[in-house]
Amino acid sequence: MHSLKDTTIVVTGAAGGIGHAIVRRLTEQGARLVLTDRDAVRLSALNASLGNKHYEFAADISSCKGRVSLLDYCSGLMHIPQMLINVAGINQFAKIADYSDDDIMRMVTINLTSQIALCRDFISLLNTQPSAVIINVGSILGSIGMPGYSVYCASKFGLRGFSEALNRELMDSRTRVRYFAPRATQTALNDVRVNQMNKALGNAMDSPEKVADALIAFIKKDIVSTYLGWPEKLFVKINSLLPTLVDKSFRKQLPIIKRYL
Repeated sequence: MHSLKDTTIVVTGAAGGIGHAIVRRLTEQGARLVLTDRDAVRLSALNASLGNKHYEFAADISSCKGRVSLLDYCSGLMHIPQMLINVAGINQFAKIADYSDDDIMRMVTINLTSQIALCRDFISLLNTQPSAVIINVGSILGSIGMPGYSVYCASKFGLRGFSEALNRELMDSRTRVRYFAPRATQTALNDVRVNQMNKALGNAMDSPEKVADALIAFIKKDIVSTYLGWPEKLFVKINSLLPTLVDKSFRKQLPIIKRYL
């Protein structure tokens, strides 16, 4: 897909930090967007800042009702979506002992279960188009387990595996499934502790705009997945082949990480 002009794209989590930047870049590319987020006020403000040129639909996609209503809305549009970009997600930096059952359920539901269900719901609609794409926005921590992010990693590891398997399942259909994995990003999902920890560890953090630029470049390439950042890309490969080396690295970093937990 070399041009995004007049391509109809559903963007979940559109009013969030990364979502907001992605929406702006897609608008610059001439895409026609269906903006969705559970925060109706922020969603409307975002669309207004872009000249109210896009569709908008407030929905909580972590609920069955929200997903069904979004699909019904998109099915009735003059321009049926050709792409779904799943950006919606949450994060929590905490020791596993500090997670309540509700915390665990909320993280897994928003980051994984709802993404799976939304993909399932949209496949039939997307397959009515000559070609279609689902892009699931994961994380470098969907490939590298990091202390303090055990539940988040579980959800993103799951999303990565789901995206890989679903793409293979749909190889004989009109829809492709692709996986995009940013590294740490400067958004409200990361509190002061996380920012201080990343600084102490020497971990780079990208701006939402940089992530959005990388996503646009990824969309235009014919690749199934990509991982952002160096040396993070290298660590992904090392962790898959020689995880004990990454264990040793985290063992050295653990006192710093625990200082902020």
